[in-house]
Amino acid sequence: MPHDPLGIIFDWDGVIIDSAAQHEESWERLAAEERKALATDHFKLGFGRKNEWIIPELLRWTRDPAEIRRLSLRKEALYRDIVVERGLEALPGVHTFLDRLKAARIPCCIGSSTHRENILTILGVLRFEGYFADMVTAEDVSHGKPDPEVFLKAAAKIQRQPGRCIVFEDAHAGIEAARAGGMKVVGVATTHPLSAIEEKVDRVVHRLDELEVTDLESIVAQS
Repeated sequence: MPHDPLGIIFDWDGVIIDSAAQHEESWERLAAEERKALATDHFKLGFGRKNEWIIPELLRWTRDPAEIRRLSLRKEALYRDIVVERGLEALPGVHTFLDRLKAARIPCCIGSSTHRENILTILGVLRFEGYFADMVTAEDVSHGKPDPEVFLKAAAKIQRQPGRCIVFEDAHAGIEAARAGGMKVVGVATTHPLSAIEEKVDRVVHRLDELEVTDLESIVAQS
């Protein structure tokens, strides 16, 4: 119903932070440790996907569930090591936009293929703990993006109907997932240029603070 309250769901990497370089390096460190090969375009092809898909389907390193889990957890540990080494900041405009949503009492949930420990660590570093009502992470879903499971669970976490939710995404797989879940999508032109995503989303921005709270209702109302 039009009077139902709004909910906002954020992808994590490429929307709230940009740690693509750290993620790519963590795959490179893992491949070196394991003495395994990486295709030159592996990171682009796997962007936004769960490790549990990347390792067997894209990299074709193994299909053994226990080995996939070991490699996935090691990759994330390497990623956190790199984040600690280099530090991390939120993307420009994120803090301002989150303040606007908090002031308007619009609940926000993270819906990401990132591992929970990674997000919790970075929330602490950024002092962002009070901005998100909840999160759905890699450990919470059986099917990764472009399946809509992550976003549908996020909507349920904040008690919002999918049709009254706006998903902020930067990756093609995530945009597809939001669409499949019946949600509106704001594309964030960080990972891909505006021209590559603008026809697939309801609105496109370079920075989150380009949007005011008053813009959100008009996005949801679009047919």
